[in-house]
Amino acid sequence: MRSPFLMLPLAVALAAGCAKEPVAPTVDPVAEKPAVAVNTVSRSHDESSYAEPDKIAITDLALDLKVDFDARQIGGTATYTLEWKDKAARQLLLDTRELSIEKVEAVAADGSTSPLPFTLAPADKVFGSKLSIETPEQPATVAITYHTAPTASGLQWLEPSMTEGKKLPFMFSQSQAIHARSWVPLQDTPSVRFTYSAHVTSRPDVMVLMSADNDPKAARDGDYAFTMPQPIPSYLLAIAAGDLVFEPISARSGVWAEPAMVAKATREFEDTEKMIGAAEKLYGEYRWGRYDMLVLPPSFPFGGMENPRLTFATPTVIVGDKSLVSLVAHELAHSWSGNLVTNASWKDIWLNEGFTTYVQGRITEALYGAEMAEMEREIDQSDLLAEVKGMNPADQALALPPLNERDPDEALSNVAYVKGAWFLQFLEQRFGREVFDPFLRGWFNDHAFQSANTDQFVAYMRKNLLPKNAAAVTDAELDAWLEQPGIPAFAPKARSRNFAVVDTARIAYLGSDSVPSNQVTGEWGTQEWVRFIDGLGQVQPLEKLAQLDKAYHFTGTPNGEIAMRWYPLAIRSGYSEAQAAAGEFIQTVGRRKLVLPIYAELLKTPEGLAFAKDVFARAKPGYHPITTASVEDMIAKAEAATSTPAQ
Repeated sequence: MRSPFLMLPLAVALAAGCAKEPVAPTVDPVAEKPAVAVNTVSRSHDESSYAEPDKIAITDLALDLKVDFDARQIGGTATYTLEWKDKAARQLLLDTRELSIEKVEAVAADGSTSPLPFTLAPADKVFGSKLSIETPEQPATVAITYHTAPTASGLQWLEPSMTEGKKLPFMFSQSQAIHARSWVPLQDTPSVRFTYSAHVTSRPDVMVLMSADNDPKAARDGDYAFTMPQPIPSYLLAIAAGDLVFEPISARSGVWAEPAMVAKATREFEDTEKMIGAAEKLYGEYRWGRYDMLVLPPSFPFGGMENPRLTFATPTVIVGDKSLVSLVAHELAHSWSGNLVTNASWKDIWLNEGFTTYVQGRITEALYGAEMAEMEREIDQSDLLAEVKGMNPADQALALPPLNERDPDEALSNVAYVKGAWFLQFLEQRFGREVFDPFLRGWFNDHAFQSANTDQFVAYMRKNLLPKNAAAVTDAELDAWLEQPGIPAFAPKARSRNFAVVDTARIAYLGSDSVPSNQVTGEWGTQEWVRFIDGLGQVQPLEKLAQLDKAYHFTGTPNGEIAMRWYPLAIRSGYSEAQAAAGEFIQTVGRRKLVLPIYAELLKTPEGLAFAKDVFARAKPGYHPITTASVEDMIAKAEAATSTPAQ
């Protein structure tokens, strides 16, 4: 899943009274933004965090929390073990968003506590509030008592009616990119890694899980304990609670889901252990113990989130034929690229997502064949080539410029995923797998449990890959991939044999009155249908769409990859028969990738705008805050455009 970063100083006074007396927070007069490096661009500097990890770093986090569904908040104490790198440092700076800080204390070795003065700055709309803690004695351990807001951007609270089973409420987190700060005060930057433990209490009828050592046999009793012994960045901190049961796939993998979903999900994901084995053969040992998946309600805003030991997954990939399980391959691949070796700042997110998309393709190929992997690559490349046409040139480079005041969520695009993977495919082609595979495995091994940046990868490549064939890649070619916009003209393009058949069938259909026969389409999966619809262009005559719909039942499809393509085509073409189903789809599904293209088409006309606003009003209570913010922004821009007279 995401994005990045910042910092700055301040003065505070107020001497503490008695050791047990809380110290009231003071408030800075203006919201501060994370400091930006002057004149030089450090690829490890995180412009989206207030923290100063070069001075002080959190090495361990101990949480003691209560999940309160009635108040829609999490509250308790976070205790930090600190590494003081700068002996002159006298402040601990943390990232927060909408958190209520009740007290901050230094914790002595004997467990005694003493209050620490702290200042919570006014909120910046993107980065939240800087928490400045006065630490003149450089304590090894600091504890913060706090609680979240019901509107925390990193938490979603669902009423029972919004779940599959309709019986119990549900809560889950989404910390990437900079949403962890909305439910725990943290150095919310991927450049800092820490181990953690947690004691969590909740109502006794819900199961609580975290990105940690979940016990498949744990009793549902409202009192849970977790440990994550491997150091992780803040965006991989995760929690969920709901009516959840477990079904195993293998000795080290299984599925958590609501009772009505768990069997179906387990069948769909039954190849997970084979995927783990395929990845291990390529890139070395799986180092996280268990690999379980949690199937979330449809409101989850992403396809998946690679929380270590517990991937969060959308139910929209469960379509019955395993045609979308590349999502599992993608999130599993993060166990090496992203979770094991992490981008140090979000401007280098291609190191997470590009590597992972490449590894996903290799896992898919190992299990489902080269043709399946090639089809998915060709779809990805076609989508990217279309996307970059309207993008800011600076955003088309793999090594992004400093994000500064940009929300890292909004800076993320298919460039990081697809161009990043395409670059690695280019290197694989130039050097051959017999050279490139050991190189990539070495990158993961040599940087395990570390954060890295593009400069470090280039240096590692110059030392460990390029000398294997000095003539294989030029500096100009590397620059074209890493620093320049667009896709290099010399990029190796995916070519699927199956898609040649699809294209032939579509061309024949468009030139006749007959839809492709079942003899042609009978073996088509999601990928072929995606290719078929994508090739229909911007609009089609209404009779053509009605003919396709009658034959293949695209309207009302449960397959999100088809829906996100069919409904925009139908809306552009004026095929009103699909509008109600499109509205139902975006009302019940909250995955941004699937719903935003449909909203985008609706918002192009006054009638569509009115329809979209009506659907969104009904959908909003079940949307994640991240999806809500995206749709609200799109609607606001559409309304502004409608009210602005043409020049």
